[in-house]
Amino acid sequence: MPPPPNHPRSLWRNPEPKRAYDVVIVGGGGHGLATAHYLAENHGITNVAVLEKGWLAGGNMARNTTIIRSNYLWDESSAIYEHALKLWEGLEEDLGYEILFSQRGVLNLAHTLQDVRDSVRRVEANKLNGIDAEWLDPDEVRKVCPIVNTSSDIRYPVLGATYQPRAGIAKHDYVAWGFARRADEAGVDLIQDCEVHGFATTGDRVTTVRTTRGDIAAGKVLLCAAGHTSTLTDRLGFRVPVQSHPLQALVSELLEPVHPTIVMSNAVHVYVSQAHKGELVMGAGVDSYNGYGQRGAFHIVERQMAAAVELFPVFARAHLLRSWAGIVDVSPDASPIAGRTPYENLYLNCGWGTGGFKATPGIGWCLADTVANDEPHPYVAPFTLDRFVSGALVDEHGAAAVAH
Repeated sequence: MPPPPNHPRSLWRNPEPKRAYDVVIVGGGGHGLATAHYLAENHGITNVAVLEKGWLAGGNMARNTTIIRSNYLWDESSAIYEHALKLWEGLEEDLGYEILFSQRGVLNLAHTLQDVRDSVRRVEANKLNGIDAEWLDPDEVRKVCPIVNTSSDIRYPVLGATYQPRAGIAKHDYVAWGFARRADEAGVDLIQDCEVHGFATTGDRVTTVRTTRGDIAAGKVLLCAAGHTSTLTDRLGFRVPVQSHPLQALVSELLEPVHPTIVMSNAVHVYVSQAHKGELVMGAGVDSYNGYGQRGAFHIVERQMAAAVELFPVFARAHLLRSWAGIVDVSPDASPIAGRTPYENLYLNCGWGTGGFKATPGIGWCLADTVANDEPHPYVAPFTLDRFVSGALVDEHGAAAVAH
């Protein structure tokens, strides 16, 4: 059991909200907490409140499957994710907190000739951007992960895979707690059980955030509410083009170490890693319907399990312990939305779809810079809201076709 609020062993304070802050961050998940940390560490801005309607990191941060990689196709995407991966590599030292970051590599399987062409293209694009990436044939795939079924006599034969050796996993709860602890030590107020239900504005500025714990005046406001972002922007009179879908994952019973890496397959919509304790962590594709429910459809899991057993026959007798769903927010080009809004002092961060966890330190760093300097950081500049007017889209549907 965790210690009660304000117990001497608590990792952070649970303060009453002040009536005004220089920066108010709506959403106490990984992105909100990371932004608060880097506002304090990189820019000396500590009069900051992080508002969370439930408990810290109780949304998608606690419901993802913890995969970290940067092998995206387009320059804009690979830049932000590679920045994040470099921060991941030093994050335990930065936070002074164990996060169980394990760089075990990721295989993205190719099952058709078109998969092969797309995969080789992505590898070459990654190399041009200085990202570690390799193309492996089936024999090389088997050397990296001997338990993958590379037989040619299956429904979706493995024709090869991309491989990023520096990719890995981390313990999502520990990541959130590490960021929260450091932000709190810097003087940031982390306010739980504080739901935002409206705003007050004057001209083109947001002046007040209305919450269930009273009105809070704000110099600047950052929305980091993932799938619920559109419900907040609706109250401010502008629309954000995101749709929310349930995204399912599940874990197995504890097993001996048998799975040395991460394996993903867009074609059959499954991906599998083995957590530090020994359970298999598996994810599927998104449910097709829109909604905020944290439980998905059974047929998605059924198909996911059929694919997993075909790729990993060794798992056929494994028992599944529990399943759950997060709420992913998907934009029209499957890339995030970050940066300025029609309001002068309001900033936006949403639309990460299935890729939000891996971006956590990178987007926190870049949003802190954007908020502090009133200018989009170069890594988030391509992802501003106005690209849906200008047409300068960053189409990552191929990378986001399967949850990751």
